[in-house]
Amino acid sequence: MENLKICSRCIQPNTRPGIFFNTESICGACLWEDEKKKIDWSKRKKELDTIVNDAKRANAVFDCVIGVSGGKDSTKQAITAREELGLNCLLVNYQPENITELGRKNLDNLKSLGFNLISIGPNPKIMMKLSKHDFFNHLNFVKASEFPLYASTYIIAEKFKIPLIIQGENPGLTMGTSLTGVGTDSDALKAYQLQTLSKGIDEYLNIDGITENDLYFFHYDVQKLLDHNVRGIWLQYYLKEWSSAGNSEFSKKYGFQDRQNIKPEEIGTYVSYNACDSDFVHVNQMLKFVKFGFGQCMDHVCYDLRDNLINRKTAIDLVLKYDGRCAEQFIDKFCNYIQISKDEFCRTVEKFRGDIWYKKDGKWINKLHQQLEKEL
Repeated sequence: MENLKICSRCIQPNTRPGIFFNTESICGACLWEDEKKKIDWSKRKKELDTIVNDAKRANAVFDCVIGVSGGKDSTKQAITAREELGLNCLLVNYQPENITELGRKNLDNLKSLGFNLISIGPNPKIMMKLSKHDFFNHLNFVKASEFPLYASTYIIAEKFKIPLIIQGENPGLTMGTSLTGVGTDSDALKAYQLQTLSKGIDEYLNIDGITENDLYFFHYDVQKLLDHNVRGIWLQYYLKEWSSAGNSEFSKKYGFQDRQNIKPEEIGTYVSYNACDSDFVHVNQMLKFVKFGFGQCMDHVCYDLRDNLINRKTAIDLVLKYDGRCAEQFIDKFCNYIQISKDEFCRTVEKFRGDIWYKKDGKWINKLHQQLEKEL
């Protein structure tokens, strides 16, 4: 890869799709951290209060709808909306394929806190077929699940005539990819402009046996929501205290559980509170590592660097040790899910290996890791 660049603040690389850097080689996510220091949070609070009061005045059955997994972020969203904003909430859960036992426990915990909840699960045979398609065509088998993950909440808002949709974090801010569509404002109705969602579902209609009815929960009608005066917000935009580690500590006070006794070399990260409802995330992050040269450990150290929880040397050490690692048991489980052999899996993975890699003495070398090693 030509012109490999690493953020001068965190260590995020420019191999992330949609990422941008300023002239001082600072990535968009770190620039957002600078921007947060300039924000008048009391003004933001007043803006949020106005939105909340408008939702309450609508006199709907529910004031707001929130998409949840039971994880750290969605638990914080639900508790904040009810306890701090005084909203009557309807929670909507899209369950991932092969949800973990821990994921079920966390979702049950969220319900036990006293919330109304609707669970939505598209036809599992359809989801398997789409996951298999996305693995072979994009090496991103969770691509299909991102559509109902977002869209189901918007669909429920329209059907129940709920005036406010509350999403968590705007990936354009957190990842520093705000140039890809959703921008840096509070408007979560624009979720369809997110990098994956913006490509639409037409590709899936070309798969044998897939009809438009099969994809009902995969897209929402933003115009209908606007016609009904529905507002969508990213809660992160209004909260000064919003971070990955901070949300985990907050949610643990309300019963959220993280992974226990993790082995970083098996899951590709040292973080225990991420995506607790899925073991397939480890496989997908390993595939991301093959395509772009970084996986979830890179994401996590960058979050912690920006929150001053670790230093740059520690971050690099963690990435060099664990990024892209994935235990065979998770790969085997995924192969069984989409009904392919391990050899077929490995051959497909190699077809997508990005130019961040080069081969030396029969071994793949990661250029990003080489550059990071020079800093140690």
